[in-house]
Amino acid sequence: MSPLDLVNITPLMELTSGTSEVAIGMVDGPVAVNHPDFASANIREVPGKSRAACSQMASVACKHGTFVASILIARRGSPAPAICPGCTLLVRPIFAEPAGAGEQIPNTTPEELATALIESIGAGARVLNLSATLAQPSPNGQRELEVALDYAARRGVIVVAAAGNQGSIGSTPITRHPWVIPEIACDREGRPIGQSNLGNSIGRHGLSAPGDQITGLGAKNQPVTLGGASAAVPFVTGATALLWSVFPAATATEVKSAVMRAFAARRGTVVPPCWTPGRRMA
Repeated sequence: MSPLDLVNITPLMELTSGTSEVAIGMVDGPVAVNHPDFASANIREVPGKSRAACSQMASVACKHGTFVASILIARRGSPAPAICPGCTLLVRPIFAEPAGAGEQIPNTTPEELATALIESIGAGARVLNLSATLAQPSPNGQRELEVALDYAARRGVIVVAAAGNQGSIGSTPITRHPWVIPEIACDREGRPIGQSNLGNSIGRHGLSAPGDQITGLGAKNQPVTLGGASAAVPFVTGATALLWSVFPAATATEVKSAVMRAFAARRGTVVPPCWTPGRRMA
């Protein structure tokens, strides 16, 4: 089963490729914007400490940002899922880019993430894609992040965020926020992959989406295959953007309810449900 079939998104993709009025705020790494499969994409930079375009193609930050962006807005027919190429992508890099030996998966602090969220909302984002891991937690930083997520809720900006890949049970300031849709990765059978972070808040108001052997664009014009929660998040983000493209007058609460409608029943598990072909989003 293909990842798109698993989440039953193909009929929605056939209905629309998204509209430029729906802007996705991608808080992640920079993007290889000169990749030919981004040639027709509407990619805009949200100014920050780093540029939206990659300067080090070999860096993990560039690879990560390019991969996530390709799931969202690569051209249809590319190796990537290319869910909503007609939407606008607002790129707000938060990951340091210079390549180096032993470079790890990029992460960020709560303070940096809070700033990026506020700036992306100010730039016009209607849905935020957070495929980021938090590091260096602090009480002040967590409060700043909670304030930023509260602001997103007040502004009607939907937040879809990775739950993480440490194989742990618990929550973070992101995944326990009631407005956030936490994401874990599932395999092609809809089962959580082994390293997925789980928890009460993730089970209550989260989802799982394809995150096992997902093919996307690489920074050096070659497809790459990755997995984990970072890969799962843009499937839900992209579906949300497509729904808003079809129903432009809908409120954030209505769109979020449509995404979550099949799973509205009270949950008592730490494992969030995965979309299946029999569950319709709209």
